[in-house]
Amino acid sequence: MQTRWGAIFALWFAGLCAAGQFAKVGVIFQELAAIWPEAGTRLGLVVSVVGAVGIVFGTTAGLIVARAGARRIIIGALVAGAGLSALQCLGLPLGLMIASRVAEGFAHLAIVVAGPVLIAGAAAPRDQAAAMTLWSTFFGLAFAVTAFFGLPFAQAHGAAALWAVHAGLMLVAAGLLAVVLPRETILPAPPLQLGTVLRDHLAIYASPRIAAPALGFIFYTMIFVAALTLVPGLVEPRWRGLTAALMPLLSIASSLGLGVQFTRRIGAVRTAQIGFAVGALAAAGWAVTSGAAQVGAAFLLSAGLGFVQGASFAAIPELNETPASRAQAAGAIAQLGNVGTTLGTPLLLALTAAMGPQAIAAFALPLCLGGIAMHLWLSHRRARA
Repeated sequence: MQTRWGAIFALWFAGLCAAGQFAKVGVIFQELAAIWPEAGTRLGLVVSVVGAVGIVFGTTAGLIVARAGARRIIIGALVAGAGLSALQCLGLPLGLMIASRVAEGFAHLAIVVAGPVLIAGAAAPRDQAAAMTLWSTFFGLAFAVTAFFGLPFAQAHGAAALWAVHAGLMLVAAGLLAVVLPRETILPAPPLQLGTVLRDHLAIYASPRIAAPALGFIFYTMIFVAALTLVPGLVEPRWRGLTAALMPLLSIASSLGLGVQFTRRIGAVRTAQIGFAVGALAAAGWAVTSGAAQVGAAFLLSAGLGFVQGASFAAIPELNETPASRAQAAGAIAQLGNVGTTLGTPLLLALTAAMGPQAIAAFALPLCLGGIAMHLWLSHRRARA
């Protein structure tokens, strides 16, 4: 089998568009207050409600993709997402905007569940680590691109103009995938019923293969988003800008560089464990340093977590052979990933209020060790199966 890199890059572009559903409001959050001055704390829902959909329905989305076919799901979700972005350009009242963001959450979830399945199918075994690691960068890169280009664009032309561009990009992604992805053969499967969904959820999380990527990934997401949000404010003021800019970029670089090489040679699960070990070392270093050395510890934490980021997605095809089980694993990653990103920042914020900068070590070190222990336990279960 030859790797279809054109399809993989088109899918990655679709992932960037999906991450843009968060970035298009998160990056310009301060500007949104002028659009809905009466919103108060409800304005936060414009950002967070998209992720809440993933918490509730992530694994269910994996079951739906396994039955309906990843190609039709991702193309349909991109078209729907484009329509919702276009609708938001019309100046919706806050209640309707939040409702549209709920609908957008379903489109986002469909893309991030179907994408890994299709990428794994388009990559030859020798290239799966690189392809899945590339996919794993979509979230951080979309935020970086939106911050660099989208924020000044929205400040100059308004939020609606940014959302219109996003709608157009999603349509482009849908058109590309319609051309480059081959049509699927959908095998008959029993319809989804409440009892079936509950049994399937239990089966997914009981499986040491299907659940393994997600059960490790939640430790990563709890640390990473919280650290990106709060660490720059805890270092010396002269280092804050550099820290905020380089942390996400170092994570992407380590994931696509050494992370891919490690995954090819020793496997995704061991690479994730190495990443957590590097993160634990960085957290310990943070606790005993200050100034520039503490910034270095933050950079090392980001680099180590970059290993975990790519390896977690590479573990989906490494541990699961069929499209159905890969869809279920991707759905579990979406679900637990959203749980981690939702819980991590408020937990670290509370710790920081109580402990000051030392909260970073107290928060990240046990989570990194927990990620290592989780993968050791699941590896032991797979070996005994």
